[in-house]
Amino acid sequence: MLAQKLARGATSLRSASAPWLRQSIRSLSLKDHSWVPDCSLDTHIVHGGVCPDEKTGAILTPVYLSTTFVQESVDQYLAKGFSYSRTNNPTVKMLEEKVAKIENGYDSICVSTGMAATASCINAFMNSGDHCVITNCSYGGTNRICREQFGPLGMSFSFVDFADPKNVEEAIRPNTKLIFSESPTNPTLTLADLDAISEIAQRHGILHVCDSTFATPYICRPLDHGCDLTIQSLTKYYDGLNIGTGGALVAKTPELYERIKLIQNMHGNIMSPLTAYMMLQTMKTMGLRIRQQSSSAMKIATFLESHPKVSKVVYPGLASHPQKELADRQHRDGLHGGMLWFDVKGDPIKLMDGIKRPWTLCENLGAAESIITACAVMTHANMLREDRLKVGITDGFIRVSVGIEDPEDLIRGLDDALNSI
Repeated sequence: MLAQKLARGATSLRSASAPWLRQSIRSLSLKDHSWVPDCSLDTHIVHGGVCPDEKTGAILTPVYLSTTFVQESVDQYLAKGFSYSRTNNPTVKMLEEKVAKIENGYDSICVSTGMAATASCINAFMNSGDHCVITNCSYGGTNRICREQFGPLGMSFSFVDFADPKNVEEAIRPNTKLIFSESPTNPTLTLADLDAISEIAQRHGILHVCDSTFATPYICRPLDHGCDLTIQSLTKYYDGLNIGTGGALVAKTPELYERIKLIQNMHGNIMSPLTAYMMLQTMKTMGLRIRQQSSSAMKIATFLESHPKVSKVVYPGLASHPQKELADRQHRDGLHGGMLWFDVKGDPIKLMDGIKRPWTLCENLGAAESIITACAVMTHANMLREDRLKVGITDGFIRVSVGIEDPEDLIRGLDDALNSI
């Protein structure tokens, strides 16, 4: 009998999607009252299945700062779904379920950073001798970990231009196990046709993961376009307030979820309960922020296109974007996000050092504060220069993350800085 219970506990560490866990999450809250049918995404972003606490009626999910959870008996081991916070924590699990709901996935793991989510994905689905087709312009940390860590471990990566799905299919090898999209890409804002690439992946029996951090689920949900997994840096638009760091890997099926959950548990790659609590609150305004940021970004991009000190502006909402048709088809409600970039005629360092508030010179993006970044010497400095130039990240490349300030104030700040170089 004891051996059976211990075996059940060991299995539970591998299968966090088991019915007992889902029941335990539901038991944290009062029974759901009737809801208006077919609630919108905006409503789900606020509520997302989170109900008042069963014991106290608290409207917010409590912070469970507990390492371990007392079991009533050996026979009832894991009956409530929790034993040790490395494996599952009630606060973190609520965030994971809410993220999965918003991303339209089966379930998710929430980890310490976006890079931790990326590493978890590759660790889960690739081994020595396996091959991955990956976008040639991704977040700099993604490019680096593939080259510096996973390459020496015997994995191979083909960095190709995902703007044309034919490039993806031509790069597939017999040992290809993963196709890794990023749409829009960081920082060049190149889009991947997720439906077309997912069709290619399915035809070849290959998993397709998309890093959708720039788009967020409010603009594009990759799982709705045939992807198997979605990566989010929760640090960005989910948090949106420059408070915490986090990442999520969302699975489309129970089988994929069990695999990523096992990897998370073995690696101890977790999120703290306090961070999860904060993100459960900050993400409620994601829709409001993204609508404002998208509107302001369009105004700023339009202004920059006409400025004599700017040689190029890229924003998916502009008619000049080379993939405007795809952007309109793949992005929701005509929203194209708060990210844009431009190339300056002159010294980019002088521009960065001279720009006035409310602009902020720092790394990060997706926050309520508007952030300006010189990618060549900051976020993508770890890329090989020749690789950086090949994908269009020039020395004068300026990445802009538009916040929620008055766009006219932001435009005046940019105009003043550009006129001074």
